[in-house]
Amino acid sequence: MAKDRKMKELLGKNLAEKFNGAPAAIVAEYRGTTSEEMAELRRELRKVNSEFRVLKNRAVQKAISQYAPSAQALAGELSGPIGVTYLYGDPAAGTKTLLEFAKSHANLKVTVGLMEGALVSVAQLQAISELPSKEVLLGRIVGTLVAPHRGLLYALNGISANLVRVIHAIKETKSQ
Repeated sequence: MAKDRKMKELLGKNLAEKFNGAPAAIVAEYRGTTSEEMAELRRELRKVNSEFRVLKNRAVQKAISQYAPSAQALAGELSGPIGVTYLYGDPAAGTKTLLEFAKSHANLKVTVGLMEGALVSVAQLQAISELPSKEVLLGRIVGTLVAPHRGLLYALNGISANLVRVIHAIKETKSQ
């Protein structure tokens, strides 16, 4: 019995580390999903630095209440056979991958998400999944910051190029 209790405590701490280490988590009901489909989902999620784990509701609730108070909002949303997707990388990319998989596999139903301690509905998750990736957003920001400088550079280059053309034209007229 003591060994079981230690194993349960270790499991609870492990789950809490995952909740505390991931900036976002999404809960999905997997009833009717085959093991091959689950393996495919896990492969797809690994590509975007995310992880899907099938968990017992009671174990998750206990781990949250004892070790992960930041995920407390999620405790009341756990019912049925659930799996939790931990999004370690870009939350938009992981959310998009999970929702696309759920769209093509009717047995997987996304129920709720947790981002930075706040519950996120399926509609909000859909909106997040439609955002461009982090790299694209950073590229747009850099482009926006560089655009005024680039315009100034072109204007200054145009002035100096016109000056050279005028001097060249004057030289040509005086040499004739």
